[in-house]
Amino acid sequence: MTLRLSDSETEALRRRAELEGRSMQEVARQAIRSYVETTSRAELLDRVLDEEIPRFREALDRLGE
Repeated sequence: MTLRLSDSETEALRRRAELEGRSMQEVARQAIRSYVETTSRAELLDRVLDEEIPRFREALDRLGE
């Protein structure tokens, strides 16, 4: 896989890597892992809410009154 970054993205990644004492590759890989994990959790929550809220709609409406 080749990841193409703009000059400003490359510079930002370089600065972050230097600040953390890690390679640019390590920082990029961690960012990707974090993104995938966060997005996966959000999608799971959305799916559960889409399935469960209709089931409890009447009770939720009553609680909102």
